[in-house]
Amino acid sequence: MRSFDFAPLYRATVGFDQIADMMDRVLANDGALPTYPPYNIEKTADDTYRISIAVAGFSDEDLSVEVKEHALVVSARKADEDGPRAYLHRGIATRAFERRFQLADHVRVTGASHADGMLHIDLSREIPEALKPRRIEIANAQTKAIEKDVVDAKSVN
Repeated sequence: MRSFDFAPLYRATVGFDQIADMMDRVLANDGALPTYPPYNIEKTADDTYRISIAVAGFSDEDLSVEVKEHALVVSARKADEDGPRAYLHRGIATRAFERRFQLADHVRVTGASHADGMLHIDLSREIPEALKPRRIEIANAQTKAIEKDVVDAKSVN
C-alpha cells in the first residue's frame, strides 16, 4: 500500500482542512473497508442521489438513519428473537452494523423508505442562491452615451 504525506498540503493551503482530513480517512481505512451490508449509490438526476442498502431481515424499528457532522450514519440492531432457533443453514445475516457516508456541503437527506428488504435514502444537493453563478450584463459605450443623453434631455425639459 502506498502512503502519502499531506504535510505540504497543510502548509500551503488555508481552508481546505476538510479535503485533507477526508483523504487521510480514506487512505487510513483503505484496507479495512466493511462489505456488510451491500449498497448502491446512484445519481437519479442532476442534483439528486439515492443510496440503496440491502437490509434483509431487519424491520423499520431495527433500522436507524441519522445525519450528524456532514455524515450520514445508517445503523441496525436486530431485536432479540423469541426463543432459540436451530438453523440448518443461515445465509441471511442479521448482525448489527453501522455504515457511514460522508456528505458534501449542501447535500441534504430528503427522505428514507424501507421496502422489500431494501432501505432507500434520497439525497439532494441544494446550492444556496449566493453560491449559484449569475449572469452579468455587459454594457457597451454607445448604450451608456444614449442613456446619458436621454437623462440630460429629461433634466433640461
